[in-house]
Amino acid sequence: MQNQPEADLVRGIRRWDLVAICINGIIGAGIFGLPSRVYGLIGTYSLIAFVACALVVALIILCFAEVSSRFEETGGPYLYAREAFQPAVAFEIGWLIWLARVTAFAANCNLLINYLGFFWLSATTPLWRALVIILVVTVLAIINLLGIRQAAIVSNAFTIGKLVPIILFIAAGLFFLNPQAYELGATPSTGDFSKSVLLLVYAFTGFEMATIPAGEVRDPQRNLPRALLIAIVVVATLYILIQVVCVGTLPGLAQSQKPLADAGSQFLGAAGGAIISAGAIISISGNLNILLLSGSRLPFAMAEQKQLPDVVGKIHGRFFTPYISILITAGLMLFLTLKSSFLEALTISTIARLVTYGATCLALPVFRTRRETQPALFRLPGGTVIAILSLLLIVWLLLNSTLKEAWAATVAAAVGLAIYLAYWLYSHRKVS
Repeated sequence: MQNQPEADLVRGIRRWDLVAICINGIIGAGIFGLPSRVYGLIGTYSLIAFVACALVVALIILCFAEVSSRFEETGGPYLYAREAFQPAVAFEIGWLIWLARVTAFAANCNLLINYLGFFWLSATTPLWRALVIILVVTVLAIINLLGIRQAAIVSNAFTIGKLVPIILFIAAGLFFLNPQAYELGATPSTGDFSKSVLLLVYAFTGFEMATIPAGEVRDPQRNLPRALLIAIVVVATLYILIQVVCVGTLPGLAQSQKPLADAGSQFLGAAGGAIISAGAIISISGNLNILLLSGSRLPFAMAEQKQLPDVVGKIHGRFFTPYISILITAGLMLFLTLKSSFLEALTISTIARLVTYGATCLALPVFRTRRETQPALFRLPGGTVIAILSLLLIVWLLLNSTLKEAWAATVAAAVGLAIYLAYWLYSHRKVS
């Protein structure tokens, strides 16, 4: 296992920067729409679904906490798979993570335009939509090119900006709850409950993005586990309270397209909808920044491991950022955002994330059985049992995915395998 830090990268991400990156990675667009969709499936039992999803993700995060505490290089789950399994498996994991980041960016950037339309109707017209998308991608690419400290500072600002309206929504909403709204109806079917939890996975995940730029984190083996655990406690608490407020204040929750904005309008008037819409724009913007930050580090890490051309791993001599990888990732994000809609870009996101999580959870017992493996600075009590339980839960969630999602993920994996084999053949012919 490689233990030397990358000399050409600057470790400019500090502990609380890392917490902000975790929170920004998790809180994106999902929480602004999913409360109504889950409520439409299982009613008041959606509160239980939120708790169940939080527990499932917490178990997975505990596995990430131990595994990440063994590494200080860039790559996150890709690097973990590289050390635990075969190179082909690692490439597939890296490819799926990168593809999930790129497609999630396209989906969320399109959603950003929709929320911007609340304040500026022309934003959704074809010309202005294209211009706004180009501006957003360009600005975020420049921020990430200029240095990791700049990207971390922007992340911190977005984290504060997104938490303020959410906390205001919760604090005000708790005074307007209708106790009768929490009466439990008929028990939902196992299938509907499972679908609800699977839907919520999209809102609860994204934490893994903080593990990817570990080569630019100060003392990542200690700070990553702490940041992951702090972030899930903060996010789970906020999400559950958001659902409590939505259920207790919005009678037509199941039919709402903008549940937080509609609920906010109920107890804060017209200003409530505006505050939540502004919060959604800030939240999505912060999430886009982290998607580009983490997504661009994956091709860089894969080039370092000789699974992509060396040029992809080039670091800028002045800004010390992987500028080629940033430009490639930003370029594809721009193309997909312009060519797709919110729903079209989401087909493989959840499945790709769950496969990634499964690989990392499986890596935990694998590393524990190897004597030559770098010791974990965070050792999880009952780690092997928790890893197995997490894997079972991941399989359960995957079995409840739709055929369309499974097919899209299979095609994406096949494309990744073809790229891996093509470059493997090319590199070996070049050597011979």
